[in-house]
Amino acid sequence: MRECISIHVGQAGVQTGNACWELFCLEHGVGPDGIFLNDPSEPNSREDPFNTFFNTGSFGRHVPRAIYVDLEPSVIDEVRVGKYRELFHPEQLISGKEDAANNYARGHYTVGKEIIDGVMERIRKMTDQCTGLQGFLVFHSFGGGTGSGFTSLLMERLSLDYGKKAKLEFAVYPAPQVSTAVVEPYNAILTTHTTLEHTDCAFMVDNEAIYDICRRNMDIERPGYTNLNRLIGQIVSSITASLRFDGALNVDLTEFQTNLVPFPRIHFPLVTYSPIISAEKAYHEQLTVSEITSSCFEPTNQMVKCDPRQGKYMACCMLYRGDVLPKDVNAAIASIKTRRSIQFVDWCPTGFKVGINYQPPTAVPGGDLAKVQRAVCMLSNTTAIAEAWSRLDHKFDLMYAKRAFVHWYVGEGMEEGEFAEAREDLACLEKDYEELGRMSSDSENDDEEV
Repeated sequence: MRECISIHVGQAGVQTGNACWELFCLEHGVGPDGIFLNDPSEPNSREDPFNTFFNTGSFGRHVPRAIYVDLEPSVIDEVRVGKYRELFHPEQLISGKEDAANNYARGHYTVGKEIIDGVMERIRKMTDQCTGLQGFLVFHSFGGGTGSGFTSLLMERLSLDYGKKAKLEFAVYPAPQVSTAVVEPYNAILTTHTTLEHTDCAFMVDNEAIYDICRRNMDIERPGYTNLNRLIGQIVSSITASLRFDGALNVDLTEFQTNLVPFPRIHFPLVTYSPIISAEKAYHEQLTVSEITSSCFEPTNQMVKCDPRQGKYMACCMLYRGDVLPKDVNAAIASIKTRRSIQFVDWCPTGFKVGINYQPPTAVPGGDLAKVQRAVCMLSNTTAIAEAWSRLDHKFDLMYAKRAFVHWYVGEGMEEGEFAEAREDLACLEKDYEELGRMSSDSENDDEEV
């Protein structure tokens, strides 16, 4: 048994959670009320170890190993009255009375402090029901108050109580152009600084990059959050698929961290998924293993806006699912390695970790993605992602130079020094990435600039 506990924090976390659980229920044949749809004679006649994500209650109900937390009730209330209301245990839906108001300090210090003990108690109950806990998946946004402040408080506590368990973040990163809050750069940099030590791996997704994918690949003129979240759901499903289904090459959570994270702080892989394609187009495409593999290296399929051709790859983890043969994968990767545009740092020569899973991706009825026979999710650690950090740091500097909006944070018990400290930490992170690109042999140093 290898269980994962999902924790969905704030509006972004809860809404991505809704899309993820909709998908997991479809993948495992669990109905919205937690009962198997095809109702096998006895509950244990299942082949797939759905217990990774579901806990079976005494009445044959399957309850997600998930917790929804928000400091204000409205978003979680939608789950309480929505289609999946019978799926979740009422105590797993934890909402406070007052909002964090896009303020990291409210989420971390004042309002968040009031509910953290209740949340930790609920997590402890869930971990007690696990026989072999793999780790925690934490879904949140960098820009919101609850998503940034409460998550960093939660990660600190998880580190204290469950130090050895894997802690993975799926974080909605502030988009370069569109923004839902003016103070996003403050929240994002404060939360990154606080959680940098506590998280093992953080997958960033940027709304704008996914908007563009929906428009370009799926011909959705005006993508809504549901469209974006369903795409994120497929990624989360691919990353955890090998814990739940059979395959030729299994990859568990700790295994790809070992292969992807060369230094503890450099744990922000770039996520790419392929094929992202609408049903109309899918009929006319071949979608061979080599095609979907090579499309992973195109910037247009990435979940964060940055240009990997400007950086160097340290490691790539290719998670295939569906009708995929190891020999096809080897051939596809061999042809990738011959390309000039894809550069690896020279201290990491092999660079590819592969997982193959036999369960093809599940299409959500009424969703945008076509039902395909095979798909791949690539997690790559590249120095190019530093571009995303430097964009954010620049915005932070513009506001902080004038001390704009800082009084709201100080009023909630934060000190101004924390801003400077967090900014310094991120400057170091940028430097770290720059040095990793430069660690190549000295002869290249002159023309190499990350």
